[in-house]
Amino acid sequence: MVVLHADGALLVLVKPSGLLAVPGRGEDKQDCLSRRAQVQWPDALVVHRLDMSTSGLVVMARGLEAQRALSRAFEQRRVHKRYMAVVAGQLANPLPDNGWNTIDLPLAVDWVNRPRSMVCHATGKPSLTRWRLAEPQTPNGYTGIGTRVELEPVTGRTHQLRVHLQASGHPIVGDALYATPDQQALSKRLLLHADMLELPHPVTGQMLRFHSPCPF
Repeated sequence: MVVLHADGALLVLVKPSGLLAVPGRGEDKQDCLSRRAQVQWPDALVVHRLDMSTSGLVVMARGLEAQRALSRAFEQRRVHKRYMAVVAGQLANPLPDNGWNTIDLPLAVDWVNRPRSMVCHATGKPSLTRWRLAEPQTPNGYTGIGTRVELEPVTGRTHQLRVHLQASGHPIVGDALYATPDQQALSKRLLLHADMLELPHPVTGQMLRFHSPCPF
């Protein structure tokens, strides 16, 4: 766990891949980012989560008032997140000047295959992801094992980025839930990292921006 920012109301942490954001079920799933933070800041409270296999920026609030303020900011979409990923195959951007594309597909929990989610036009919740090729990049963004892309989730559904990329035909490399066995074998970890976070401070309202360099 890396601490990027700490004050009386706000913590900004960098979670490594493989560490739970919050405790899971069972004694072997109690070590997590929130518990580690609470050792140093007992009033630290969860505001949002990252999947265990995803690395990157996580915000925690210090105290209930800060938690309420940050939760409202997330609900009002005043928090902006960007992710870096490597997706399987060679992906081209159809828009000029590497503009932002959208994936607009409703998502629902796949109850038969939990914890997976799935595209479901009948019962899924509206879900929107923006993507473009990452820069700087090799020609066409291709890295040799996949294409490096930037992702911005407009909504925040469970596994949204992972399911949307799978539905586009380019699952995230190393994804144990949504990639094929060959695509999983290309990396020992899920190649998805939350590298940018912009949000209003829960007390002052000042817009803050944080960055965590992509580790892959």
